[in-house]
Order: sequence, then structure tokens, then C-alpha cells
Amino acid sequence: MIWYTVLVLATGAERIAELIVSSRNARWSFARGGVEYGRRHFPPMVALHTGLLLACLAEVWLLDRPFLPWLGWPMLALVVASQALRWWCIATLGPRWNTRVIVVPSLPLVARGPYRWLHHPNYAAVVVEGFALPLVHTAWITAIAFTVVNAVLLLGFRIPCENRALAASGASAATRA
Repeated sequence: MIWYTVLVLATGAERIAELIVSSRNARWSFARGGVEYGRRHFPPMVALHTGLLLACLAEVWLLDRPFLPWLGWPMLALVVASQALRWWCIATLGPRWNTRVIVVPSLPLVARGPYRWLHHPNYAAVVVEGFALPLVHTAWITAIAFTVVNAVLLLGFRIPCENRALAASGASAATRA
């Protein structure tokens, strides 16, 4: 269980690194006339992602969840893959990537990297990590709860908000970079 705790804490450290990059990128966007959308749904998302990490540890430690190699190793591979996809998204968008919805008007949509195939590849990484990280150590209650709440937030609020923000900024498939 110690190594799993280290994995979850490392994921938390990665989240802090994301917030640092996001803060720097927000300043870049606002300096270029960036407009923020969806401020109301951001705090619940932060709470959900923080809760994921805490629940992973709580469920494994308090309910004495075992490590099952047939499940744990494939889930660990998915966690690593989701992190790789997330940082590929960050690298592809460069200063335009953010944890918040900030759009610089008139900048074209990005159509390279993982954005060649998916409109919201970062959320694919979030979805995979959200079920895989808990299942590395059979925290199935956390995996189910996160997946359901995350689906509500992503499909009901975040993705529609991003799509509206991009449409309002004038970005379209015809203006892909």
C-alpha cells in the first residue's frame, strides 16, 4: 500500500505542476485579451479532482483493498498513458492550455497533436485516469463515484461551456491552426 500512496501523492504533485502551468498560461491569455467562461463549474471540478486523490487513499487504507496484479498492472499502464496524453495536450496547446476555460478571441483552433483525432483529448485522459488510478489498488467505490460525478460535470457543464466559448470567440474548423 505504501507504493500506491506514493503513486497517488505523485499524481497530486503532478496536479500542482498543472496548476502552475495553468496560472502562467492564464496570464499569457489575459494579456492577449483572453475571456474566461464557466467560472461557476470550476470549483466543483477542483473539489472532485482533489476528492479523487483523497478517496483513493481512504478507500485503500480504510477498507484494506488488496492489490490484484491482473487488475492493478493494466490500470497502472492506463494511468501512465493518461498522464502522457495529458502532457501531450499541454505541449500541443502551449500557452493556450489551461485548467480553466480561457479563450483568446480570433485565435484558430489547434488541429495538431491529439487534437487531430479528438476535440477534447485532455478529457479522455481525465476519464481514463479517473477510473484507472483507483483500480490500481481495487478502490472500486472511488472509481465508480468519480466516473459518475465526472461524467455529469464534463458532459453537463464543462464540455458544453468550452464549445460555447470557442464558438463565441470565432474559432471554427475553418480556422484550425
